[in-house]
Amino acid sequence: MINNVTVFGSGVLGAQIAFQTAFRGFNVTLYDLADELLEKAREKFAVLGESYKRDLGATDADVASALARLTYTRDLARSVADADLTIEAIPENIQIKKDFYSALAQVAPAKTIFCTNSSTLLPSQFATETGRPERFLALHFANQIWVRNTAEIMGHPGTDPAVFDTVVAFAKAIGMVALPIHKEQPGYILNSLLVPFLRAAWELHHLGVADPETVDKTWMIATGAPVGPFAIMDVVGLTTIYNIVKLHADATDNAQDQNSAQALKEQFLDQGKLGALSGQGFYCYPDPAYLKAEFLK
Repeated sequence: MINNVTVFGSGVLGAQIAFQTAFRGFNVTLYDLADELLEKAREKFAVLGESYKRDLGATDADVASALARLTYTRDLARSVADADLTIEAIPENIQIKKDFYSALAQVAPAKTIFCTNSSTLLPSQFATETGRPERFLALHFANQIWVRNTAEIMGHPGTDPAVFDTVVAFAKAIGMVALPIHKEQPGYILNSLLVPFLRAAWELHHLGVADPETVDKTWMIATGAPVGPFAIMDVVGLTTIYNIVKLHADATDNAQDQNSAQALKEQFLDQGKLGALSGQGFYCYPDPAYLKAEFLK
């Protein structure tokens, strides 16, 4: 039975996963590398609480109960001392994940199920490092988890089917629509569709074809979508977008792709323009142009 859950990484999605899990009645420990990162997570939870009240009709008492079920630590062993299930949401870098799981395997109880929220990497790429490949699989969430409540569950060839079923049941218990995936697929379902779309939008801007507002406006008018790709990238966070673009560039070993990734880093990450949470990305927040009535005119 799953009662105690540990979330590794307090970034955009890690914080959302932790809060959603606590909101649904589970005890949650949030782990990150530094106290200042955990303090920022507390600030994110305050914002999330208001979102839950606005979008889900949560009460002050509901939010307070969720916050009371959250604990914070930068001690890896302490974070998993009684964990039934863990969800890793650390940077999208294969070596970072391998190193992390090698360390985690040394301190986690034998009972603990390991899940990765990796958006593009396959569980089989670092299953060996977990020390328990049969109890390891992917559990992937969409951003704005409380309203875009998908949970893609994807094992690897060594995942125990019973563990897979346990994670499907857990996903449902925290209010997700569970989406079992029957074969390893880079990007699962959502990102197999989304990542090429976002990469294509960035290339249109990077190559000087059109500016972000024009690209978004085109997509929104032509398809009826509520937002365009650059708005989506701001919400996801540009650090994640850079990691995705860089991963693609490294895979293709193409000079143009490497140049594209470097441009994204220099023009945005290096300037502190990390997306909606930092106040600036392709748009300025909290009042981005794409939400204004005149944007589509």
